[in-house]
Amino acid sequence: MNVTVRLAQQPEADELLGRSPLAALVGMLLDQQVPMEWAFAGPLTIAQRLGHKDLDAHEIAAYNPEAFVALLSEKPAVHRYPAAMAKRVQQLCQFLVAQYDGDAAALWRSATTGKELLSRLNALPGFGKQKSQIFLALLGKQYGVQPAGWREAAGGYGEEGAFRSVADITGPESLEQVRAHKQEVKRAAKEAKAAADAKAKVRA
Repeated sequence: MNVTVRLAQQPEADELLGRSPLAALVGMLLDQQVPMEWAFAGPLTIAQRLGHKDLDAHEIAAYNPEAFVALLSEKPAVHRYPAAMAKRVQQLCQFLVAQYDGDAAALWRSATTGKELLSRLNALPGFGKQKSQIFLALLGKQYGVQPAGWREAAGGYGEEGAFRSVADITGPESLEQVRAHKQEVKRAAKEAKAAADAKAKVRA
């Protein structure tokens, strides 16, 4: 795998994401409750602190848990919740070692349909349906992994020309478009909740 991505908005971090399947997976795992570019810069930070140019699932899976928490917690922290995410990253790597001999790309290399790949992603520790669909869309849109029916399996995130998730980020401009979409979704949800609460009060 060797593609050009702009997920972290940092050349060195993006270079790693473009060539390392495990780094891309870990970046997706970290992408919650922090800015997207912070999450996707995480794999490079972890690799550098381990003294390597890439991540190794076998090494991370076998790493002393307390030491791995300390590694992610070191300033600047890899995530807002470094201890919790250290545990999740290790669980992900342990799963990959057990099921795919530590080869992250094996997840999609033999998947013949988008539905099959989505099912495999859903089985990963820390990957719920939404995260799995977003990563499936990212693989299809930017990494050239396009098994039959991948757009349909990715749901709305697979739509061409959409700016819904990290799958659609190709630079600063698209990052802002995705952020604007997320803010609009939050605003609409907040308004819907307020309307529902008001209706409930009237009924009471």
